[in-house]
Amino acid sequence: MKVTDNEFKKQLEQYIQFRGIDIILHLKDGTVIELDKNRKMDGDIIVRNTREGKRENIHLDEVLKADFYAA
Repeated sequence: MKVTDNEFKKQLEQYIQFRGIDIILHLKDGTVIELDKNRKMDGDIIVRNTREGKRENIHLDEVLKADFYAA
């Protein structure tokens, strides 16, 4: 089932808040990113801190799909 951009954003915002859910993002450039528990949404930007302590921003326009797993 395909969801609209607004529905995807709303669903992603909900799941980002739940620390017990693992999220894998598939970006349009082919990159796959696993979001750790230290993540948040800021408007249309997903903010994550990498294991190296760097802050990384991912715009929703870059995301092709997301996989959600109960941890």
